[in-house]
Amino acid sequence: MMSFQPGLFARGSAWVVAMYLLLPISIIIPVSMTDQRFLSLPKEALSLQHYATVLNSPEWLGSIWQSFLIAVVATGIAVLAGTLCAIGCWRLSRRSTNLIRALMLLPIIIPSIVYAIGLYRYFAGLDLLDRFMGVAIAHGVTGIPYVVITVSTALAAFDPRLEQAARGMGASLMQTLRWVILPRITPGILSGGIFAFIHSWDELVIVLFIASRDVFTLPRRIWDGINENLDPAMAAVAVLLVVFTTALLLLDLALRRRRAE
Repeated sequence: MMSFQPGLFARGSAWVVAMYLLLPISIIIPVSMTDQRFLSLPKEALSLQHYATVLNSPEWLGSIWQSFLIAVVATGIAVLAGTLCAIGCWRLSRRSTNLIRALMLLPIIIPSIVYAIGLYRYFAGLDLLDRFMGVAIAHGVTGIPYVVITVSTALAAFDPRLEQAARGMGASLMQTLRWVILPRITPGILSGGIFAFIHSWDELVIVLFIASRDVFTLPRRIWDGINENLDPAMAAVAVLLVVFTTALLLLDLALRRRRAE
């Protein structure tokens, strides 16, 4: 069987696209080490003073911690709801389940600002505006599609005969789910959870609508910093975000390789 080998043009185009995507990110690194008091490239020498500013600032550290806690709770909501939805659709295997999957994808299909306006009107009546749980629930709901996609993909490769064998040996539905199905789709669940966490960690539009001063996430603080001043500390935070997100993506890649084995 002949394997397809990309040509020179295809490889060159791929590298051009990759460089185009990486260039705006890579320029942040020297900007974060500038010796100036505003966003610019270093003029005389590299400096880590802005990293020290971030790590010694109660405001920045508070926003980082708050974003982390919200992302953890939102990921839990997304993983639980998304996994149950994917398993339910997989077990039913009806045409209506395709509609359910499509509905689960709406939070990432509909523009974020439209979804945020709807949440603002809905959360106002529930007293969830500018509340920790309000933001966590909003991020959890918008993270469900990522879990549904990855878990559904894992279930598509699951051999249903394993479930039939377990049930034939007297295992209950919960025992089959716990000991047969979940261990097989764990990499897909973890992969979806990673993407849900990254989504919550980076999300800004929804926070701008449903949060004010009590809930001040890291993206919100960066946004306010851009509007109020051009402190290079924002570039240092951006580099830390890139490093953290890259680490999570590498973890997801490792999980995918494990699932493929």
